[in-house]
Amino acid sequence: MPLPPLPDSAVTVGAHASDWRDAVELAGEALTRSGATEQGYGARMIQVIEEFGAYIVIAPGLALAHARPGPDVHHDGLSVVTLDEPVVFGHPHNDPVSVVIGLAVSTPEGHVRSVAELANVFNDPEAIPALAAAADVAEVQRILTLTEDAAR
Repeated sequence: MPLPPLPDSAVTVGAHASDWRDAVELAGEALTRSGATEQGYGARMIQVIEEFGAYIVIAPGLALAHARPGPDVHHDGLSVVTLDEPVVFGHPHNDPVSVVIGLAVSTPEGHVRSVAELANVFNDPEAIPALAAAADVAEVQRILTLTEDAAR
């Protein structure tokens, strides 16, 4: 199953975040801009981290921010935020984070499928550094498309 779409409006390159909350909020804003979620989904993603900790930092330099399906999710969506300076989430091994992926899904099954597909994409050890260094939106989209295709 392919990843949810990644429109231009869902990508932010070289953003500044003062801390992990800002970084996650940026990913939420990108999901809202793309039409996948309503305003406030970013706050729900932050609540998940406050409740369960930094488990969303799934690889060195990479956080996968998400929340449960809810009425504020219009359709499955993905966002990518690259940071000008990495931020610390509190993960014992994978901090600091320079790439935040935002994930919104409309069903629990969609969540499991999307997380599995993202895990396949990020099995490529070059994917995270390439995303972190991407100069523009098109490059982010190209990197995700190439690594997704290679993972199949």
